[in-house]
Amino acid sequence: MNYIVFDLEWNQSSTGQEKEMKALPFEIIEIGAVKLNERLEIEGRFQRLVRPCVYQQIHEVIENIIHLKIEDLEKERPFPEVAEEFLKWCGTDYIFCSWGPLDLTELQRNMRYYRMKPLSNGPLRFYDVQKLFSIQFEDRKSRRMLEYAINMLSIQKNVPFHRAFGDAYYTAMVMQRIQKETLSNYSFDLFHLPQTNKEEIKVVFDDYAKYISREFPNKSAAFADREVMSVKCYLCRKNIKRKLEWFTNNSKHYYNVGYCDVHGLMKAKLRVKKSENGGVYIVKTMKFISQEEMEEIKGRMLK
Repeated sequence: MNYIVFDLEWNQSSTGQEKEMKALPFEIIEIGAVKLNERLEIEGRFQRLVRPCVYQQIHEVIENIIHLKIEDLEKERPFPEVAEEFLKWCGTDYIFCSWGPLDLTELQRNMRYYRMKPLSNGPLRFYDVQKLFSIQFEDRKSRRMLEYAINMLSIQKNVPFHRAFGDAYYTAMVMQRIQKETLSNYSFDLFHLPQTNKEEIKVVFDDYAKYISREFPNKSAAFADREVMSVKCYLCRKNIKRKLEWFTNNSKHYYNVGYCDVHGLMKAKLRVKKSENGGVYIVKTMKFISQEEMEEIKGRMLK
């Protein structure tokens, strides 16, 4: 299997002169990628500009960052042709990797706008190298800029930042320094959600478990679902004793704490997220915690 480390540059409605297209708020104007083999060695490179078809002016902030003008793109090919070439270059056995979660979502949004065949009919597994960097080198929670990681790892700066290929190249350089054990922490792109309860995501990582639901018409329907609200020990699958019932401080994040006789205190967290189709879906994470963490959560409930 190959690792396709990629980055995108995109444009958007410019300073009020062009009306935003709701179906395509960010139009891809450049695709850059590096192909790594199973030993994380560079096998190939990809760099293409894209002729815009929706927004005919470059947003001035974007122009200042990537140093591209609309005239630089007028002779390039449109997105469907470049995307088809890119996917063909990727091959048949690969996993996407990117710095942060946004690029894969926007790639699929652009593909849907042009009615291209989707990459997947459900959640798509990928590597968020920004998250992997935090897991291996920092506190698992931080989300750093790419240049910060390059400086920290003393990686030579020999191509420009803030262009698709350059950022893909530097992301690949970080990827080469990620240990095999850390690669068990993959992510899911949720542009296409599970369609049925059988397709819902249930995965156990090294120190927590995650559940991703199918789409529901609204939050009430989601909270009426038994799987969404149930809390079991994800290691032994036994029911746990409730220490704190579900509560929220902001109607988006909900917390619960229980106790497993074998494995101890476990926190469950529900995040209510809006889907692309106007409904909602639930991301539930479960993690074992200390008594001190339990008291901190309890304090949050009482505020």
